[in-house]
Amino acid sequence: MPHLYKILPTGRMLRHMLRNVAVLALPDVAVFELGVLCELFGYDRTAEGLPGYDFAVCSADGDPVTTHAGFDIAVHHDLSRLDEADLIAIGPYGFREWQPAPEVIGALRRAHERGAWVMSVCTGAFALGAAGLLDGRRCTTHWLHTARLAERFPTAKIDPDVLYVQDGKILTSAGTAASVDAGLHLVRQEHGSAVATMLARRMVVPPHREGGQAQYIETPLQPIQCETLQPVLTQVLGSLDQPHTVETMADLAHMAPRTFARKFRGETGATPHDWLTGQRLLLARRLLEDSDLGVEAIAGRTGFGSAATLRHHFAQRLSTTPQAYRGTFRSQPV
Repeated sequence: MPHLYKILPTGRMLRHMLRNVAVLALPDVAVFELGVLCELFGYDRTAEGLPGYDFAVCSADGDPVTTHAGFDIAVHHDLSRLDEADLIAIGPYGFREWQPAPEVIGALRRAHERGAWVMSVCTGAFALGAAGLLDGRRCTTHWLHTARLAERFPTAKIDPDVLYVQDGKILTSAGTAASVDAGLHLVRQEHGSAVATMLARRMVVPPHREGGQAQYIETPLQPIQCETLQPVLTQVLGSLDQPHTVETMADLAHMAPRTFARKFRGETGATPHDWLTGQRLLLARRLLEDSDLGVEAIAGRTGFGSAATLRHHFAQRLSTTPQAYRGTFRSQPV
């Protein structure tokens, strides 16, 4: 099964214990993710045998910071606090309205150059990109913003499917709850699996979460709007349980298979096989969420033929299993 995260070391890193953590709050910071970072690294659990950190929340100038929820937060540290941190973490912020100041970019670059961890949560990745820390690196952000991140930083290697990516000592995560996954991964890297598991238990979250963020992307089952093949796509969508192939779809369009495949890619941007598999998975997801059908029955209803084939495609495209997906997204008790 593909991993829900990627770890890509770049060169040999000297391991040292994480002790000093600075969270940089930028304008319109998201309060949930900021709270997660404070919960992970700012809560004193030393009495329970867990590591303690010299922790601080900072702003670019030490002044109060606006939040996306409409209130301000007071901070007591400016960028100078970042120069002594082992970890600098940046939560989501109003990246469309506020570009990192040169002082922020300089502080992030200095931290990376001296070997500190630099971590972003959700749209915090845009600050890392502005500092040049994503150039040529694997990274991620919330799936809603991956296309914009790729457009703004074309040399970044963005993976939209995973919950987090570690490339060297740059750690980027997807949105909201993925900040917990990334934070626990970092604790595991620095303090070991036993400490990460203890912390996860204390926070009442799983030490590892199955599946990547692809399973959370809402994509309704509907025909692609295209120039000439719309009737064919509509007919196929109404009969996904049938054994459709490029040849049978080409017959519906009254074309030779090779001509149909070329025209299909030109109008939809996908191959007929990829499109058909994707639509069958969308129907399978809907049936797992809204019906009592078993996996074998859903495989038949969606045209996959067998539960094994359905599980294979779930693992390949969603990095999870049908059973785990149903457990997460089931809309009513089975």
